[in-house]
Amino acid sequence: MASSDMPRRTMPAGDVPIPGEPLSVESQVLERGAQMLQSLKPVKQIQQHVCSFRLYSHDLTRQIRAHHYVARVNQDFLQCAVYDSDSSDARLIGVEYIVSDRIFESLPDEEKKLWHSHAYGIKTGLWVNPRVPEMLQKAELREMAKTHGKFWCTWQVDRGDRLPMGAPALMMSPQAMNAGLVKPELVKERDEKYGLSSEELKESRKEIEEPEWIHPLADYWKQHPKGFATDIVEADMVTMPGQPTPTKPAGMALV
Repeated sequence: MASSDMPRRTMPAGDVPIPGEPLSVESQVLERGAQMLQSLKPVKQIQQHVCSFRLYSHDLTRQIRAHHYVARVNQDFLQCAVYDSDSSDARLIGVEYIVSDRIFESLPDEEKKLWHSHAYGIKTGLWVNPRVPEMLQKAELREMAKTHGKFWCTWQVDRGDRLPMGAPALMMSPQAMNAGLVKPELVKERDEKYGLSSEELKESRKEIEEPEWIHPLADYWKQHPKGFATDIVEADMVTMPGQPTPTKPAGMALV
């Protein structure tokens, strides 16, 4: 069994607090001082909150609601910090990179297999900017419908992990196939939380153009009934020349 797919616990991690002591006075003072003295420029580039759904590549029955906090680097590349909720105590569960169709097509074929397309999620209303009027989203949605994402989940809270455990897991985006459809109860819960109607969103997005062609190596599982699971194995360590090394230098590598 890959370490990205360890057995589930009895309850989701969101139902129990993260292990650790309350924030000390010293830590609070440091944080307040840092807020005044540091720029935190990378974090301040985050300009959007997107709520969508993601599926584990190696187990499409495991589905999560993902909250993407999006920083647009340029018109062709976005990077997202992904959380399990939009609350102040949300857990940072991974990172997703998003590229335009033009950049995706330039990737090596082996790399393309790790990416998913976004057109279906956009068109069906699964991808939303909560509390932002639909009309304000339309131009961005037209762009996003022609993008691809690569999402590594580092904290499997749906498995009951109270801390980030094991290897990262590759995530996929919902698709119009039985195995890739989002569970209705997840969509209903999201819609009720934000006062949305996925059916109305789907209707309003009919005119959004989809890519003329989606590369068959994207959403790899659709063409080949295979997903991707990662594991951590011991590997020979590479060290700097001239540095003392252990008798049997070893590190860890993902496979």
